[in-house]
Amino acid sequence: MKTALSIIFIIVCVALTIVVLMQEGKNQGLSGSISGAGGDTYWSKNKGRSKDAVMVKITTVLGVIFIVLAILLSSKWI
Repeated sequence: MKTALSIIFIIVCVALTIVVLMQEGKNQGLSGSISGAGGDTYWSKNKGRSKDAVMVKITTVLGVIFIVLAILLSSKWI
């Protein structure tokens, strides 16, 4: 049982790393602050349906699974 959970834990770790690295940064940098166009873009109006929103949801789910598996693997029950 512990071996199976360890394998799943490693898969979740790799998947979480890949998903976090695939996300775009939240800051706009110097050019974004100078232009003043801020939040009036199509992507800012449809945040819930964009690729970035899906990546955030996947990251959240993988993070919760990571924490639960880490607690299970460190407990004495298994």
